[in-house]
Amino acid sequence: MNKGAIQRFAIWARNELIAQVSQRAYQYGITKEGCGEANAVTVGGRALTGDEQKQRKELVDQIRSKGYTQVMEEVAYTWFNRFIALRFMEVNNYLPSHIRVFSDSTGAFKPEILSDVLHLDLPGLDREKVAEYIESNDTEGLYRYLLLTQCNALNDPLPRMFEKMGGYTELLLPNNILKQDSVLGHMVADIPEEDWTDQVQIIGWLYQFYNTELKAEVFAKNGKITKNEIPAATQLFTPDWIVRYMVENSLGRIYVDKRKNEGIYADGRGLDEMTWHEAESERIATEKLIADKMGWKYYLPEAEQTQEVLKQLDEIQAEYANLDVKDIRVIDPCMGSGHILVYAFDVLMQIYEATGYSQRDAAQSILENNLYGLDIDDRAAQLAYFAIMMKARQYDRRIFSRGIQPHVYAIVESNGLDSSSVEYFTNSDPKLKKDFGTLMDELRDAKEYGSILNISQVDFAALYARVEEVRADISMFREIVLNSILPLIQVAEVMAQKYNAVVTNPPYMSTSSAGAKLSDYVRKHYPDSKTDMFSIFIERCQMMTCSNYLYAMITMHSWMFLGSFESLRVKLMQTDTINMAHLGPRAFEEIGGEVVQTTSFVRRKSHVSSYKGAYCRLITPATQDGKKELYLEHKEIYSVTQDDFDNIPGNPIAYWINSNLVHAFAQKHLSDYAQTKQGFATGDNNRFLRFWHEVSASNTAFPGQVLNGMKWFPCNKGGSFRKWYGNNIYLANWYQNGSEMKAFSGSVIRNPQFYFKVGITWSSLANQLSLRYSPKGFLFESKGSMCFVNDTNRLNYILGLLNSKVTAEALSVLSPTLDFHEGPMLKVPVVLIEPHGEIDQRVEENIKLCQDDWDAFESSWDFMCHPLVASQQYAATCHQKEGTSPEHHLCAAYQMWLASTERRFQQLKANEEKLNRIFIDIYGLQNELTPEVEDKDVTVRRADLGRDIRSFISYAVGCMFGRYSLDVDGLAYAGGEWDASKYKTIIPDSDNIIPICDDEYFDDDITGRFVKWVETVYSKETLEENLKFIADALGGKGTPREVIRSYFLNDFYADHLKTYQKRPIYWLFDSGKKNGFKALIYMHRYQSDLLARMRTDYVHEQQERYRTQLTHLADAIEHAGAAERVKLSKQQKKLQEQALEIQKYEEKIHHLADQNIQIDLDDGVKHNYELFADVLAKIK
Repeated sequence: MNKGAIQRFAIWARNELIAQVSQRAYQYGITKEGCGEANAVTVGGRALTGDEQKQRKELVDQIRSKGYTQVMEEVAYTWFNRFIALRFMEVNNYLPSHIRVFSDSTGAFKPEILSDVLHLDLPGLDREKVAEYIESNDTEGLYRYLLLTQCNALNDPLPRMFEKMGGYTELLLPNNILKQDSVLGHMVADIPEEDWTDQVQIIGWLYQFYNTELKAEVFAKNGKITKNEIPAATQLFTPDWIVRYMVENSLGRIYVDKRKNEGIYADGRGLDEMTWHEAESERIATEKLIADKMGWKYYLPEAEQTQEVLKQLDEIQAEYANLDVKDIRVIDPCMGSGHILVYAFDVLMQIYEATGYSQRDAAQSILENNLYGLDIDDRAAQLAYFAIMMKARQYDRRIFSRGIQPHVYAIVESNGLDSSSVEYFTNSDPKLKKDFGTLMDELRDAKEYGSILNISQVDFAALYARVEEVRADISMFREIVLNSILPLIQVAEVMAQKYNAVVTNPPYMSTSSAGAKLSDYVRKHYPDSKTDMFSIFIERCQMMTCSNYLYAMITMHSWMFLGSFESLRVKLMQTDTINMAHLGPRAFEEIGGEVVQTTSFVRRKSHVSSYKGAYCRLITPATQDGKKELYLEHKEIYSVTQDDFDNIPGNPIAYWINSNLVHAFAQKHLSDYAQTKQGFATGDNNRFLRFWHEVSASNTAFPGQVLNGMKWFPCNKGGSFRKWYGNNIYLANWYQNGSEMKAFSGSVIRNPQFYFKVGITWSSLANQLSLRYSPKGFLFESKGSMCFVNDTNRLNYILGLLNSKVTAEALSVLSPTLDFHEGPMLKVPVVLIEPHGEIDQRVEENIKLCQDDWDAFESSWDFMCHPLVASQQYAATCHQKEGTSPEHHLCAAYQMWLASTERRFQQLKANEEKLNRIFIDIYGLQNELTPEVEDKDVTVRRADLGRDIRSFISYAVGCMFGRYSLDVDGLAYAGGEWDASKYKTIIPDSDNIIPICDDEYFDDDITGRFVKWVETVYSKETLEENLKFIADALGGKGTPREVIRSYFLNDFYADHLKTYQKRPIYWLFDSGKKNGFKALIYMHRYQSDLLARMRTDYVHEQQERYRTQLTHLADAIEHAGAAERVKLSKQQKKLQEQALEIQKYEEKIHHLADQNIQIDLDDGVKHNYELFADVLAKIK
């Protein structure tokens, strides 16, 4: 099936149809701005026919009731549904006339209904009208008439898809429908004809894709989701294999359970001659044999049970033996386009045939007795109705002539019924009045709630009897009763009765997004499941199911684990899980990522003590098909009794975990040894948080420094996957004990008594858990949760355990949604052994290894010196006589760094694997877990030549500006008082302006300074060799100096933005794409006269150089030969463009220089950078 073509067509068709019906409305004087007189007899000077007047008035009334946009949308989808229904019927030869409406026998867009018009036999066809159209050569008009007549003819067999013509929808049938680029033309041409033979798929995908933009609009808007928007927001086409799994294991199971004891001991042995395991194996094999004969390949036999359990099951399933197939009632209360019901029809047909029915009789009985469906969306209900009728037509060619209609309905509301009609219907009968009044009350605003409404069991037989009386009556209220009151009764009865099998894919929508009415209703009636619509439907489906019968669903899997669903889980433990297909992420091919994770399950409304369910763990495959194939392999199946879940805190549905881990959960938890705490929420991070490099170091209380009078304090805020140590990049404004944050109305201060204490921190929202040691001196924010160990002597043990695979396994139960907040962490089972010296030692070493790694890069506030320079300084002391010493050779310094990082990496990996092995042994999980750690999960960095040379250049630039010094370790200057005594080997740039030029225009341009710096660090003798090593690492063409100059000109700043997370400390003054002028400054050394100095000393000087060069070039071009003139002309053009660019730039610099702008480092880069946005490089 070409889903891409279907998607493109459906999205385009919706917009095209809305435009076309709107155009038709415009022809009748109706626009979004107004409708004019409802009873108009002329429009634009044209007299309207009587039918047109009536249809126009009806349209105007609808628009005034619902709004123009809503009515245009409804008419568009009404025609869309009719078009796809007719297309499906013609391709499958289901049209009673057997004459195609849109195409010919070759599949081309050449309607047979036109070419065969003279032989056409359609009910209601006026041959005189046909003749008039032919005589006037009005092919378009004839086709419109034939299309409307065909739709009208289908009203009798398919009244809910093809309503009686004559209403305003007929008036708005689009123009020019015979054009190749019309909706009909594209429908025939764009979607392969063979795709129309797969009824369920084509209808389902067209419905889903038609809603694509509607869905996006709903999610893009702010505010609550209205009842009209719920269908688009929640519609999701269920994968076919999951539909089959649910139907076969619920409806199909009823049949299997009726038959499975027939011939179970076919080998002649009695029960007393078998072991219990043998007897159960025979029973399971028999179930599988019955399902295989029916072609139910997704049927999963019940898990092996004990003898005591099977006795209880025999009592329950004895009911099934006496259940006639006609008495099996199946419902999908959220049926969408009917996928589940259509497959249920197939399964019922198989059961009927196995019972001896003909397909014709079975099809009729299924429609009359077995299938039920509901949906809040009129469009979906219409398509589901059509799909079921087409399925019946597949089995019975004459089904259209039998006058049978299925019990599938769009939910209707009682709001519009007037008192006169109700009074007429209830006919002064107190019982009728009471019963119908009850239904009216319960179905008021029914589309707000859908199938979750609890409808009273009234005397429906009496209500239907009254409807039949009215049908035979002649009354002005007759049509209202048949068209409005009867549907209300039908819907109410379907919602009130109970079913042998309830199967659905419910809507997934947080009730926090719902309107007030729905929110209030679910809080009152579904307190245990009120969080989301899917969980509410879990409860509702259980209510709709007969005792001892089955319901099957696919839902988000969060109900299995989250604390907010614990009450629901406890309630569900009173019913039995027969089986589950735990799908995890990517079960729906159109939904990527890890957020939407699902599970499909079949439950029986019974409670059998010690019953074992079969759980299929399918979370690993990353595709829909991969999950299906793993399911069919019958691997990863766990037989578990729900009683085990009671031993795990919160009762999560943790079917896959080892019994030893279950035992550990029953012992002590992290909460017995530590406290986990959430930190403050600032309410305005831009105001209260900074990266540490943004502000003045003199106003920052780095760990171990004096706190008094400081404004900025280290703050844990989660961060990327990194274990043991690091991610120390944030500061928080905690001046005077947080007085400003505490006074801010939007902030929430939590657990201040724990601020600045030693502990363990982690990211509460992450794809993978990683915990880090947090030394004394840190605040912590809401996303940087903290764990404080009661006995600090156990801190390393706890940190080692939490960073092990054992904890990852435990959290896969406690928090599989990747939200590692404080609650799940406290429930991690802790088995404490004494002594634990080896664990403490390895954890301590891991912390040191990761701290060394973190501090080796300038993103750390404890960065001392670049490792390639540190290697040189070490070599200068220890390897003075070696000819290839790192003292002089950068390549040797890099090799020294490479060896150092590799040793660190391998040691950390070995330590982590050893810790895993220790904890796996402690918890007895040797069969479930392996200690090995993948390289990608070792969170120290190996040497990387390209990255490390770039960081080497960044360090050199820091030395040029005085941020670093070759004479002192760590930060030499980052705000505060300047100390010139720190700089002896390399003197920083005096005016804090370093130009970046594409040629040697300035003596102190950045390339020249860098070359001099390399020479100073490594010696003049090896300078060229070292420059080549740098250039080779950077990549590029030209001499080493040209490559380095090109890097500064084109790539340095992008790397700087990446290193400093788009909060640069070196600011690039940039005239534009022509590189007319570029210069770096160091933010922390900024002074208010800097721009004035830059303008006079650099911009003006550069302008003068351009003028001088252009004069020389003009003279050279005048005397040059032809070939040389071309080359010189290119240089001239480039210089002219640069001169023009810098001229405009000078005006901007002048404007800002005159303002003498001051900056406050406490305001941060984002604010301060914006002050100079016109003259600085854009941050991308």
